[in-house]
Amino acid sequence: MGSYQLIREKKDARLRWDPQQGDVIVEGEGKNLSLSPRIEVVTSDTTSNSNDLELSFQKSPTSPLSTLPKSSGDHGGPHFRKSKSGGSARLLSLDIFRGITVALMIFVEYAGGIYPAINHSPWDGITLADFVMPFFLFIVGVSLALAYKNMPCRLTATGKAIHRALKLLILGLFLQGGYFHGIKNLTYGVDVERIRWMGILQRIAISFLLAAMCEIWLKGDNKVNSGQSLLKRYHQQWAMAIMVTALYLSLFYGLYVPDWEYQMPMDISSSEAKIFTVKCGVRGDSGPACNAVGMIDRKILGIQHLYARAIYGRSKECSVNSPNYGPLPLDAPSWCQAPFDPEGLLSSLMAIVTCFIGLHYGHIIVHFKDHKVRIQQWLVPSSCLVLLGVTCDCLGMHANKVLYSFSYMCITAGSAGFLFTAVYMMVDVWGYRHWTTILKWMGTNALLIYILVSCNILPVLLQGFYWRRPENNILTMIGVGPKK
Repeated sequence: MGSYQLIREKKDARLRWDPQQGDVIVEGEGKNLSLSPRIEVVTSDTTSNSNDLELSFQKSPTSPLSTLPKSSGDHGGPHFRKSKSGGSARLLSLDIFRGITVALMIFVEYAGGIYPAINHSPWDGITLADFVMPFFLFIVGVSLALAYKNMPCRLTATGKAIHRALKLLILGLFLQGGYFHGIKNLTYGVDVERIRWMGILQRIAISFLLAAMCEIWLKGDNKVNSGQSLLKRYHQQWAMAIMVTALYLSLFYGLYVPDWEYQMPMDISSSEAKIFTVKCGVRGDSGPACNAVGMIDRKILGIQHLYARAIYGRSKECSVNSPNYGPLPLDAPSWCQAPFDPEGLLSSLMAIVTCFIGLHYGHIIVHFKDHKVRIQQWLVPSSCLVLLGVTCDCLGMHANKVLYSFSYMCITAGSAGFLFTAVYMMVDVWGYRHWTTILKWMGTNALLIYILVSCNILPVLLQGFYWRRPENNILTMIGVGPKK
């Protein structure tokens, strides 16, 4: 059933439709007011898929209703709203942005090995592939602001958020914990003593849960009519984001990292292991060997539960084929073969901040209806974030995806804001939607595509069908699988 809100000047006023004039007449106490109806499609309030028609009444120039205050979050005149399912039409640019991110993920997944310049950076620096994760986190925050715009019950919303986060965590453990052995191996299963606890979906789940809890419980009720009032309404969330950032920086630069050891098997068939010692004894180091991010993961998660093929294995110090993986140089440092998780515990703190920034952009959609105002409110923080990130990088706080450094967070979150603004202008303002069909589908099915393509589930399923020998499968025929 549709919900109607009528703003009236007097309690005993009556509405009467005049079919000849095409107006709605408000009668009461000897005053008749003429209101001309205007129907407009609202496409930017929430993420519901249903169509929503908002019937707004345009005041006549002499109407006394012009003295009435505007409703909270609305910049138009008095209105009432009708919705078939209680929501409004889906913001198309939201799906397009997510679709672009999925397309970018697929592109760098398969083209990164051919063009190393777009693959993940071996350590410091940002490449095209390094924008994928922050873009996903950013759009999670935007979606949360729209999803929790109207909550009938905070406890119910909290329960649903926890349930969804748990599903993402379990799915991440199943897909990225080591259960599947890749497209060159038909076996499956994982030793629980060596399962990888963290991963991409686990990081998204943690960021989603904390941002959702803040959106449900930490927001004010004051009216929003400017950027300053918007910050005031959500000042508790900004305080949380600042505390999370301060916690990351204090732990990263304040913790003492001692010397540490790890073991590597002598060869594949041998049970004997060689012990490597890594010399550290420093604080605030941002190199691959002695940073606080890796130390916390080794202490809490256990080194056997970290990602075994560390990204710094593609660096010049650790590979003769750098920026690709390859044999170790003769003078390779001792840490080159050590496990390191790119989605670790400490680095996930800054991922949470990216989600908070996405929340702010979503709040702008909720509280400002004018396209120009929205774009201005987006471009200012995007510019500030990129400028701050570049400045920090130049001053020595290098942009690093694996550490999720502060400068990396600022640059990627600001870039996400710029891209989202551009997509919004093209799709929702200028109406260029003919090219968006595929991207929209990819955006609405992002999780499914990620599971099938990026986690190699589809190739693993396809290679399970073979002719006489496992090597004779579809992947081998098209040149993906190994030939023997």
